[in-house]
Amino acid sequence: MTAHPLPPAQRRAAIGARHPRWVPRTLAGALDAACAEFADRPFVVTEAGTWTYRELRAWADRLAGGLARLGVGRGDRVAVVLPNDAEFPALRYAVARLGAVTVPVNTANRTAELGFVLRRSGARVLVTVDRFRDVDHLAALDALAPGWAERPGGAGGEALPDLRHVVVHPGGAAPPRPGVTTVADLAAADPVTTTAGEPGDVADILFTSGTTGEPKGVQLSHDMLLRTAYGSTWGRAYADGHRVVFSLPLFHVYGYVEGLLTVGFVGGAVITRRTFDPAALLAAIEAHRAHDALLIPTMTAELVRVQRERGYDLSSLTHLYSSGGMSPHGIWAEIDEVLAPGEVVTGYGMSETTASTTCTWPEDPAERRATTNGCVKTAGVAGDPARGGRLVEYRVLDTATLAELPAGAAGELVCRGPGVTPGYYRNPEADAAAFLPGGWLRTGDLGTFDADGYLHLVGRTKDSYRCGGEQVVPGDVEAVLARHPSVHQAFVVPVPDARSGEAGWAWVVPRAGHTVDAGVLVAWCAEHLARFKVPRHVAEIAVDDVPLTPSGRARKFLLAERAARELHPGG
Repeated sequence: MTAHPLPPAQRRAAIGARHPRWVPRTLAGALDAACAEFADRPFVVTEAGTWTYRELRAWADRLAGGLARLGVGRGDRVAVVLPNDAEFPALRYAVARLGAVTVPVNTANRTAELGFVLRRSGARVLVTVDRFRDVDHLAALDALAPGWAERPGGAGGEALPDLRHVVVHPGGAAPPRPGVTTVADLAAADPVTTTAGEPGDVADILFTSGTTGEPKGVQLSHDMLLRTAYGSTWGRAYADGHRVVFSLPLFHVYGYVEGLLTVGFVGGAVITRRTFDPAALLAAIEAHRAHDALLIPTMTAELVRVQRERGYDLSSLTHLYSSGGMSPHGIWAEIDEVLAPGEVVTGYGMSETTASTTCTWPEDPAERRATTNGCVKTAGVAGDPARGGRLVEYRVLDTATLAELPAGAAGELVCRGPGVTPGYYRNPEADAAAFLPGGWLRTGDLGTFDADGYLHLVGRTKDSYRCGGEQVVPGDVEAVLARHPSVHQAFVVPVPDARSGEAGWAWVVPRAGHTVDAGVLVAWCAEHLARFKVPRHVAEIAVDDVPLTPSGRARKFLLAERAARELHPGG
């Protein structure tokens, strides 16, 4: 393993000495503070180049000037559809400088999904890549608002009346459309260097690509984002100049908060990749001497596989964060053996809680990360003293009665605190369904806290189903399947069943060199589970065919729809 020269406690002490008290700031103010100390250090590293703190701030201020010329001011929403290019963080800080609100949009969104976000957010400006991967974003705009390119000042027309301007980031896939404003055009403006807005203002509205249906706009303030990011920097004990590599999208809280916003507290850098390619990510660790990697379990498994084959120089890697979904059986031992980062953690969180709220400590014993989702994070000087230094507190409730359950009992997790969203944007129905009296947010996750305060997730409330009148939590079945030597990952969903009402369908991603034998896996489950939990159907699925949210969770409702179609073709 790669050993860090200083133990975590000493590194936390150094962070605390650098930040002896919490100073509420906007995102632009936080960039200014980082520039005052680390101006000429690398901040953002992409395939296209490297930008120092000074260079990125200057770029962001010019972009702010360009947006101001389009009429963007405090409280206006700016939708951003960009991959992990440097333009994304530059624009995010530009929007923050004006006191406006960034609405990050999933680059995989199709026409109807993009239209939903633009209408619900009331975005005044859309900044979009022309094309990314298999999505033609300009064609989507053509379908949503025909003639948008000929209507400066009223691009959305009658279909999108709030949308005034569209700014395009040419991705090189096609020649730029004549007369269309580009990101480079925005940056030709005089800079704006005075910050509008307050730390408590909403900085981002993140539309969830949920596991259960319609996206909801999660509102997060500048102070929420920065407190949570500082808590991760302090808890994971970043050293001075900490460098983090990831291909997780910057439109999601994982890469955004746990990556981009953390490193500024220690003068570090983010090394972003546009797409996930295990060899490219390993090569980036080697080339840029990265200290840390942010991963979801499917990515982690692929890195292990490719590193076994090719053997990149990972001697700089001292940290690794693997979170967001069920981990393949045995992966933690493989991380230690093959990637050898020294300090490996896992955690739990969601967009509504400003990224991770629980995390294992770097100094925890190995079994913690293999068997738990960590303990509720303390955040150093950024924490809430009334909550023991935490930004979020949890309770576990009975799913039927909503009565609080004792320690060790499993139920629905609810949370509240300064790290929890105040509500969904323009969605009172979602607020009414999600929030309980006292400000407690229903997470939809099932779990339990053990005697040491460590979380054990067991599933989702909306994933559970009843087979013959008995409740089945898919996580129980998935955990058993994951222990079989032929199984890489498993996802269990309900399908209609004439005899039992509902029955389990297990989608299985096999390990390399194995195939799925339904009979063997059903027998394995029957050996280890109560009869009502044994899936009635087992089918193979390729890892690339598993629909995921940006945080790496399987979109179970889509898997259930696919299972139902296969069970009753044409039905």
